[in-house]
Amino acid sequence: MTQRTALILVDLQNDYFPDGKWELDQVETVAANASRLLSAFRERGELVVHVRHEFPTLEAPFFVPGSHGAEHHSSVQPASGEPVVKKQQINSFRDTDLKAILDKSGVDSVLIAGAMSHMCIDAVTRAASDFGYQCTVAHDACATLELEFLGKKIPSQQVHGAFMAALAFGYASVVSTDEALEQFQAKTSDE
Repeated sequence: MTQRTALILVDLQNDYFPDGKWELDQVETVAANASRLLSAFRERGELVVHVRHEFPTLEAPFFVPGSHGAEHHSSVQPASGEPVVKKQQINSFRDTDLKAILDKSGVDSVLIAGAMSHMCIDAVTRAASDFGYQCTVAHDACATLELEFLGKKIPSQQVHGAFMAALAFGYASVVSTDEALEQFQAKTSDE
């Protein structure tokens, strides 16, 4: 039986970019890698699902409903016919139709990219794995930012690395964008 892979692009929205309300480290490099994945999936006619977070209140720190900051970044704009999942939770499956979209298309494998590594990427990957999807995360197509814990600053690279290591330990194959593209092209050329 042929395995069907979908690309899930999570929360690559204007507020995470320079001049946004919640800028992430290395986000432009991450978006360029996500755009490469998007192009490859489009070229092969494979399913791409765009996830967009909006908070339920106008007092939100970022992703305010109806704002420019909540819109998809220009580098990964949804094309006509590509599903957009709007969420108000960290987990992209919670209170959305993401699972129904994947199941309707016969998807059993997902490639995940986007933001933030320590929140929505972690949550969607763990949930997808729990639902039985084979998961791959393109680590250099995911972004995060510096955090603080017990009064100490944790650099974004360490935050990102810790979460990628945890996902790789039991939830997903964690690879570079180049590796993800090689795997995807090898799989689709075998079909």
